[in-house]
Amino acid sequence: MMRFFALLILMLPLAAQAGDASKGETIAGKICMACHGTEGTSPLPANPNIAGQHEAYILKQLRDYRSGARENAIMAGMIAGLSDDDMRNVAAFYASRNPSRLAATDKDRAAAGRRLYRGGDLEKGIAACSGCHSPSGAGIPKQYPRIAGQHAEYTTAQLMAFRSGQRANDENEMMRIIASRLSDQEIAALAEYLSGLH
Repeated sequence: MMRFFALLILMLPLAAQAGDASKGETIAGKICMACHGTEGTSPLPANPNIAGQHEAYILKQLRDYRSGARENAIMAGMIAGLSDDDMRNVAAFYASRNPSRLAATDKDRAAAGRRLYRGGDLEKGIAACSGCHSPSGAGIPKQYPRIAGQHAEYTTAQLMAFRSGQRANDENEMMRIIASRLSDQEIAALAEYLSGLH
């Protein structure tokens, strides 16, 4: 039994460390809140809502900005001075916030987005978004991000970036493959639907 506990103690550093949300709030207050809001709901539709996003996903994106795997000059500059612990703490802070609750404004476009999100398009080889991001858009922690309640402008920009290959930090190229099959109208419909999904 002692050997088991000794082995368990040795393995603890290998486990993913959770961030400290209170420390993250202090860091976010200095460098993040102007663009992402005090609670992670961005006042600017070009910037993402990150309140309630999965901690592991936020951390991955921050690391990708730092490494250049995800290109954004503003984000790279903002996080240049952050340590891994700082990024982990910021991720914990925003993950602890309540997700944003926006509303779709175009009923017909949102209805078309709902059909595509829930059912995909077999003829075009587009999988249902809900298969990875869940029917509620809450995502699956450590694998797929929360996309519900996101600004339509931001969602549109990201799907366009995946489609063009400008954004290439997705696992297994899945988002690039799916986005490459979406028309501008389908992207707009999905973005509209997701903005009001809760």
